[in-house]
Amino acid sequence: MPESPSPAPASEARPSPSEYREQRLANLAELQARGHAPFGAAFARTGRVADIRAAYTENLPVKATGRAMPVPDTGKTAFPDLRDGSGRIQLFVNKNHLGDEAFDAFKFVDLGDHVGVEGELFTTRTGEISIRVATWTLLSKALQQPPEKFHGLQDVEDRYRQRYFDLIANPESRARFNTRIAVMREIRAFLESRGFQEVETPMMQPQPGGAAARPFTTHYNALDCTMYMRIAPELYLKRLLVGGFDKVFEMNRNFRNEGLDRTHNPEFTVLEIYEAYGDRLAMKAILEGMIPHVCDKVLGTRQITFGENVLDFTPPYREVAYHDLVREHMGADWFERSADDARAAAEAAGVSCDPKWDHLLVTHEVYDKLIEKTLFQPTFVTRVPRQFIPLAKACPDDPTLADVFEFVVAGRELCPGYTEQNDPIAQREAFAHQAGDEVEKIDEDFIAALEAGMPPAGGLGLGIDRFVMMLTGTEAIRDVILFPQLKQKA
Repeated sequence: MPESPSPAPASEARPSPSEYREQRLANLAELQARGHAPFGAAFARTGRVADIRAAYTENLPVKATGRAMPVPDTGKTAFPDLRDGSGRIQLFVNKNHLGDEAFDAFKFVDLGDHVGVEGELFTTRTGEISIRVATWTLLSKALQQPPEKFHGLQDVEDRYRQRYFDLIANPESRARFNTRIAVMREIRAFLESRGFQEVETPMMQPQPGGAAARPFTTHYNALDCTMYMRIAPELYLKRLLVGGFDKVFEMNRNFRNEGLDRTHNPEFTVLEIYEAYGDRLAMKAILEGMIPHVCDKVLGTRQITFGENVLDFTPPYREVAYHDLVREHMGADWFERSADDARAAAEAAGVSCDPKWDHLLVTHEVYDKLIEKTLFQPTFVTRVPRQFIPLAKACPDDPTLADVFEFVVAGRELCPGYTEQNDPIAQREAFAHQAGDEVEKIDEDFIAALEAGMPPAGGLGLGIDRFVMMLTGTEAIRDVILFPQLKQKA
């Protein structure tokens, strides 16, 4: 047999990506020559690494899989780690147990290669739970260069573009997405336990509706028509209330062809809930039950560190009227001022205003830019000007205000909740006001559905991405989206 190439010692300086790949290919060829398939077949494991560690019994036979973390050759024994998404376990790789051929071949296993091992559990003299390896199998050869020592990608954009490396290298990133998965699971469990049914509504719609936003457009070849990626599922979910579904929810993607920043992403996940014969108060009760449930089940606590402060998701949450907040920050006489005086006061407070804006628009800009960000602990902001919310009913005592809440946490709106508009005449008027001269944008089929009779209802929409950001103390929305969209590299 010709002299084998020597595997690259772990202690050597890290090669360039091209040199690294060439070394990997050489090790692959060597393993093939020794009878090891570089991309193996299925391997029946005992369980994940964390499960194996938890089930520890001395001399327990186990089969484990994961990425190998080789260590420098020290003679007849090596103590590499085996890692999977659940954790790590030490391997005891000994020439006397494996035999010369298998032991020598293991030297050509590279950092990050997937291997399967079979052996027995034991504890080393230092108290380390380990697998005494009797046999090993190469399951998949990794040809790409992993992050340095699996400690992480330093460039933030690389973490987004190469999420696979990010998940391999950064346990905190993997934990964040495991939290997201658990959050969505517990939301479903909570709602289903209360009689809600999960449904699916169209992602492509002939007419965008349910929110005021710029849509993404596409062409439906089979129907030869323009379609829109949905900006919200609301109008379809309400059609289900008309059809006799009393309690429905959908947790899925929305698409809005708008800005991208640390708290906004054009493709995002929203939970929408509708309950027939409910109202704003019913939605408030759902939130005050669901959020603590999720915190308890997923995190084991309702106190979440966010930035330099601690969010407390223990209900009841503060409730305050929109106008009271504005008066608190801008003066008790704010709503008696002229539009010009309000505009001047806003500018003096650092809020830029268009000279054409009336008092209502100036006020809303002040709220949006100045006041909302001061609401750190969970807060229901109620009695919001109705002009901004065409799909909600008016407050019974004031037709200029909407019977809604905006649930604000850490200075950001997390969830609106409505007493839903079910009057087709009032809804048409609101749509017409919103559409202006573009009357073709009015969803006539939805109006027809309301005319068939929609029961009184409450509804809410919870931004899942933002919710996960808060539960994980994350400041950038792309850190909680597995594969965020990025500008194409030149």
